[in-house]
Amino acid sequence: MKQGIRLFVCAVALLLVSIPPVTAQMRQTRQLRRPLINSVVLDDFDSPDNQWIVRGSRFINEDFLEWEWVRAWPEALYRQEPEGRTLRALGLRAAFNRIGYNFLEIIPAEENDEGELVPRAIPIPGTAQSIDLWVWGSNRNYYIDVQLRDHRGLVHTLRLGDINFRGWSNLFVDIPTWIPQDSIFVPQRQGLELIKLVLWTRPQERVNEFFVYLDELRVVTNLAEDYWDGEQLADPEQVQELWNEARGM
Repeated sequence: MKQGIRLFVCAVALLLVSIPPVTAQMRQTRQLRRPLINSVVLDDFDSPDNQWIVRGSRFINEDFLEWEWVRAWPEALYRQEPEGRTLRALGLRAAFNRIGYNFLEIIPAEENDEGELVPRAIPIPGTAQSIDLWVWGSNRNYYIDVQLRDHRGLVHTLRLGDINFRGWSNLFVDIPTWIPQDSIFVPQRQGLELIKLVLWTRPQERVNEFFVYLDELRVVTNLAEDYWDGEQLADPEQVQELWNEARGM
């Protein structure tokens, strides 16, 4: 009996010795990785300075296609317009010549050196968890996708939701964990980019003149960062600045 107790005590002692101690550095790492969740506005559509372009698929009726920043907003966000601020939404007007899976691409844009509007990508800060968008629908059986590009250049299409409702509604989608947002190499955080929204019509729905309004494009994201000795040498902007300074010596 005593021999069995001694064997048990020895086994427990060996187990305790084999467990690595929790060092101050390990405690610090866990603390630095604590989530910092924020809701970040990618575009509130209040200013036409943040340009967007809209493109239609094959059977678009060019006589109807237009988009404007109109003075409208969801009352769920603002019961009335805040003093000193002009609220707007991005209004879309379109029609197609045939029913079917037609689409409108709503693409963030910027001016190039020739003054032409060209597509741009909206960088998403942190590690994104979900995306949401306020949409005004006219009860047509359409739906909206969002397209994200990862650091490898691969594009992922996520369904934001149907817009077969009347008035404003908030559409959102969780970003799957299988979409990579980091790398084993530095810089480890490799954020996503939003490259377009896509409005689709379904074959059973009419496609004569219709209106859709968009507002408050947001992302819920984790902005927490790990800090480590020499992290500035993983920042491309700081690296470029350091090397330019060194070349000028």
